Amino acid sequence: MRQFAEIEDLSALVRDVLGARFRVVGVDRLRGGSKKGVYRVRADGPRAASVIVYRWAEAENFWPDVGSPEATDPFAPASGLTPFLAAQRRLDGLGVRVPRVLAVDGSRTRQDADVAVVEDVHGGTLEALLGTDPPRGGAALGELAGMLTVMHRQLGAQYGRVDALERGGTAVGSSCEQVVLDRALVDLGEAAARDGRIGSAAGALDDRLRELAERVAPRTEHGLIHGELGPDHVLIDANGSPVLIDIEGLMFFDVEWEHVFLQLRFGEHYGRLARPGLDAHRLDLYALAMRLSLVAGPLRLLDGDFPDREFMAGIADHNANEALSLLPR
Repeated sequence: MRQFAEIEDLSALVRDVLGARFRVVGVDRLRGGSKKGVYRVRADGPRAASVIVYRWAEAENFWPDVGSPEATDPFAPASGLTPFLAAQRRLDGLGVRVPRVLAVDGSRTRQDADVAVVEDVHGGTLEALLGTDPPRGGAALGELAGMLTVMHRQLGAQYGRVDALERGGTAVGSSCEQVVLDRALVDLGEAAARDGRIGSAAGALDDRLRELAERVAPRTEHGLIHGELGPDHVLIDANGSPVLIDIEGLMFFDVEWEHVFLQLRFGEHYGRLARPGLDAHRLDLYALAMRLSLVAGPLRLLDGDFPDREFMAGIADHNANEALSLLPR
């Protein structure tokens, strides 16, 4: 049985942030996290207040243990206080809005977890706003496009996660496209073993991945990307402005990887985020690779005890069909 944080586990930490006159009155573990726990902590005192606590602990991580991936792999699981703080510093320095960090504790003296206390952004997600208030959602989407332009124009000769590069690391592989191809072939193998449709087309999908990779020309500069930026990873603050969350995977990489994910997740709204000059060959390779990742990853997660199983199985099923649709007719 997984043990999540209770009110007594978080009260002292939150009172350190808000002050001794505040009393914690409620803790809610928010849905959706698969690598860390995200808690809204409510307090009474001179005024009603709430904060968000990120908690990185073994019990909060639903991904099955597959050994220790190379830390310099850009797609290694991005989780923990170190990558979070590295990403927060980088984005905040660029003027890209992220939740303000109020306190951190990596000592593991109070509990067996690394924790960060950040501001509670109350405006819900951009995903919800686009459905309930399209004009305000469109304005936030325009601001988000500006943020992405700032990020993607930050160029680096090396690709890799920001925290790894800050430590002087060098990412595995010889290029972004090679890293994506290698990962896609692993994902294809896993998906083929678990999904009969992918298994039946495994040879054709393997050939197509290699064919698309051969078309990609070398590149020497890479942009700063979020990596998994969907409208559910964008909160709305009191001014109606977007706030990026789940930033631990921030990395220098091909911006085409970001745009493939943006198009997939924003759908009809992607046009506001699109930009000219993207490499069509990279987009083709990355589109197929990402679909295969979104089959293998959710099925891998279902090997454990992730609670929202129907939702995750639906993601795998949808993306299997999408991957197959990318094969030449």
